[in-house]
Amino acid sequence: MGDDDNAAGGRVGATHAIEHLSETPQPLACVSVTRPRAGSSGNRRIKLLRLGDRDPSVAEIRAALISLSFLPAAPHQQEASAAGRLRPSGTDLPQPAGPPTSGLPGGGLPGGPRSGARAGTPDRPPPAAARFDAARELSAARELDVALEFDAALDRAVRAFQQSRGLSADGIVGPDTFRALEEARRRLGDRLLFYSVNHPFIGDDVAALQERLSNMGFDVGRTDGIFGPRTEAALRDFQYNRALEPDGRCGPLTLRELKKLERTVVGGRPDVLRESVRLLQRGPSLLGVVVAVDPGHGGNDPGVTVGDLCERDLIADLAARLEARLLASGLEAYLLHGPHESPDDVERAHRANEIGADLLVSLHLDAGRSPRAQGVSSYYFGNARGSSAVGERLATLVQKELVSRTDLVDCRTHAKTWELLRRTRMPAIRTDLGYLTNPHDAAALGSPEFRDTVAEAILAAVQRLFLPPDLDPPTGQLRVPTLASRRPR
Repeated sequence: MGDDDNAAGGRVGATHAIEHLSETPQPLACVSVTRPRAGSSGNRRIKLLRLGDRDPSVAEIRAALISLSFLPAAPHQQEASAAGRLRPSGTDLPQPAGPPTSGLPGGGLPGGPRSGARAGTPDRPPPAAARFDAARELSAARELDVALEFDAALDRAVRAFQQSRGLSADGIVGPDTFRALEEARRRLGDRLLFYSVNHPFIGDDVAALQERLSNMGFDVGRTDGIFGPRTEAALRDFQYNRALEPDGRCGPLTLRELKKLERTVVGGRPDVLRESVRLLQRGPSLLGVVVAVDPGHGGNDPGVTVGDLCERDLIADLAARLEARLLASGLEAYLLHGPHESPDDVERAHRANEIGADLLVSLHLDAGRSPRAQGVSSYYFGNARGSSAVGERLATLVQKELVSRTDLVDCRTHAKTWELLRRTRMPAIRTDLGYLTNPHDAAALGSPEFRDTVAEAILAAVQRLFLPPDLDPPTGQLRVPTLASRRPR
C-alpha cells in the first residue's frame, strides 16, 4: 500500500498523504485491513508502536533517535554532563553518613524523616549534595516516565528518520523501522566484516564499505548494506591490489588501507554504468527475458477489503492476466507465490533470485482514511547512498504508461528501501494501482477490461526498457505483438 514521501511525512499532493497500510491507524469503518504478521519483512516479531502508545520499547526507540541526532538529549542527560564538568572524576562531593537515601518522600527528601537519625534528635536538613542527588533522581524518574510515552515529538522524529531511510514515513515503528534503527547505529570499524552465508552482516558499516569500494571502481553491485558474495569479491580484489592477504575480511589492516585512499577517490556511479551496460547488451528482443510477478497478498492475508472488492483477489486476477500477456509476447514469466500463500518479503526476494529473474514487478492496491485519496504510484530501490538505475527507469516507464492509458491520478515514482526491493539482485519495482477506498479507483479496479489495460501497460513498459532511445516510441502508443507460436488456441 502507499506511503508518505515528503519531509512532513506526506506524499506529493494533499490527497496522497496516506500511510502504508501495514502500519496505519484503522481506516474507514467500511474498510477491512489485514495487518501483516509482525516480522513480515524478515525481522523479529515485534509489537507495532505509534503515537499515544506506552511501552518500554518506546524508551529504546527514543534513545536510538537521540543517538542519531533526530531528537535532542534528555534534560537529565544534559544536567549529568554539566555536573560531570563541575565535578570531575575523583572529586565527588562528600556523601552524608548513614544509609543512602532512596530519593522518595520520606526517604531523604526535605521535610521527611531521615534513616539513621537518632530518636529525640531534632530533624536537620540533609547536606547540599544529598538534596542535589535526590532532586536529580526524582527528575530522572519523571523523565523516564515521559520516555515511555510515544508523544508528538517522538512521532515527528520517527517520521523524519523513516523519511531519511527510504521507509514509509507513517510515524509507526514496525519491523522495517526497528530494523533500520538497528542498522543505523553501525559504523565502519565497529566490527569485523566478512561474508556469512546463513547470517550475512547488515548495517550502515557494510553500506559505508560498499560505497568506498564502489567509488574506487570495484563491483559491489547495489549499495544495499548487505555483505553478500559480490561485496566479498570486491573486497578481495581491493585487498589484492593493495598487497594485502585477499581473505575477504574487513579488519584493521584493510580499514587502514581504505583510510589512506579516503580523500583521493570519491564520487562517481560505476554501478549505474554497469547496470545500464548489462541492459543494453541484451538488445531490444524480449525473447528469454525472465520476469518475476509478485502478487502483493494471498492466503490468509486479504489486504484491503471494501465491500465486495478484495485486494488479494483483484491482484491475483491481475497477476494472472499479466503473466499470460508476458508469456504470449515471448517472455518467461513466473508468479512468486500461489493464491493460497503469502510469504514474507525476504522469501519473495529469495524466490526471485533463485529463478534468475531479469526483472521483478510487485503488484499492490492502496487504501486511505480519506475517500479523496486516489492515484497510482511506483517504487524502486534507492537511498541516500545510491539507487537501482534500471529499477528507477522501469518504475518511471510503468508509471507513465499507466497514467497515459488510464485515468488514474499520477502519484509519481519514489525510491524506497523495502526488503523486497532491497534483497532482490535484479531491478525490482512495486506498483500501487489505485485506492480501493476511493469510489473512482475502486470502480475502475473492479473492471476486467481495466485490469487488461494495466497488464498491457506494464508489458509496454518492459518492452520500452530494452529499446534504445532512438527506437523508443511515445508513451501510450506501443503495442507489443503476440507471438504466433504462443497464441492461445
